[in-house]
Amino acid sequence: MQQRTIRVWSGIHKWTSLICTAFILMLCITGLPLIFHDEIDEALDTQQWQPANPNGELLPLDRILSIALESQPGGTPLFMSFDKERPVVNVTTGPSPDAAAGDMHFASYDRTSGETVPAHENGVMDFILQLHTDMFLGLPGMLFLGAMGVLLFLAIVSGVVLYAPFMRKLDFGTVRKSKTRRIKWLDYHNLLGVITIAWLAVVTLTGVVNTLSTPILDTWREQSLADLAQGYDDQSVPDPGEMASLDSAVNEAVKAAPDKTLQFVAFPGGMWSTDFHYAVFLHGNTSLTQHLITPALINARTGEFTAMREMPWYVKTLALSGPLHFGDYGGLPLKILWAVLDVLTIVVLGSGLYLWASRRRPVTSEIRDSREANSPSLTATS
Repeated sequence: MQQRTIRVWSGIHKWTSLICTAFILMLCITGLPLIFHDEIDEALDTQQWQPANPNGELLPLDRILSIALESQPGGTPLFMSFDKERPVVNVTTGPSPDAAAGDMHFASYDRTSGETVPAHENGVMDFILQLHTDMFLGLPGMLFLGAMGVLLFLAIVSGVVLYAPFMRKLDFGTVRKSKTRRIKWLDYHNLLGVITIAWLAVVTLTGVVNTLSTPILDTWREQSLADLAQGYDDQSVPDPGEMASLDSAVNEAVKAAPDKTLQFVAFPGGMWSTDFHYAVFLHGNTSLTQHLITPALINARTGEFTAMREMPWYVKTLALSGPLHFGDYGGLPLKILWAVLDVLTIVVLGSGLYLWASRRRPVTSEIRDSREANSPSLTATS
């Protein structure tokens, strides 16, 4: 590779790394406990909730919805989801169908009795999740972090390009412990960077996709579902009293896809449905297809089956990106692997900051040794 080309790639690596490293470091630190969010929630849950009637008949979904709306006078149903291991139905309501996340009310109900299931309060994890997702800035914060992810991916690509020419005089994985501290950190930085590079690229790209969830879902509604709204121009979003039976709507959806499992229901007017349909989402039953959801659209006023639409590729990508980002589809062993790689990435980022800071100091014998060693750093080359 020519020296001019190396300088260009070094410049790309330098500026992309310098701009995004602090934010990516924050994401790695906050992402570490989020990998084990299920285990942490379970460990902190000391209430050991049990259904009121363990062997009793399950209440109709219409009854659960009625109870939820009675507890929130004037509220509009937005979502209904179902626990996998407990007879619990989760209902999200809001002041309007397009309510902002901060205005939504979430409550869980025992489907054997209709009683409220005590909420699991975990303020610390909620704080960490919000910080990791959008830094408490909503959609602008999500898009900003997505931009930082794009810069990180460019830093990864440029680091890969620079690695070979700078390491041509050394064996792979060499750590020169007899050299200065900075030289040793150069070698550790490079070695750990190569070890984590594939994982970091995957996590970075899935994280970028997750930050685009709002525009992705808006595009899905406006393009893939637009034709389903034709013929409803003279109608408004139905009020809860105007909606057909929820149980009948769910039964129609399950009948259309008997090989799938009910996951959640989106009510008319929300981002996961049209203004005039129940969107009943069903998922597959394998470790992979359980993350791929298919909506069945049911006329919210009549309860008639309208259509079942496969998600377009970009929504499927979004559905798969969340679990892949947090290692949340392979059980505890995969989560442990994700955590180890996350810690190694934190070391790579931290060492990169150290190498950059030491490079900015006045020239000393230590830095001269570093230059003479002709050793690369996926960050220090910047």
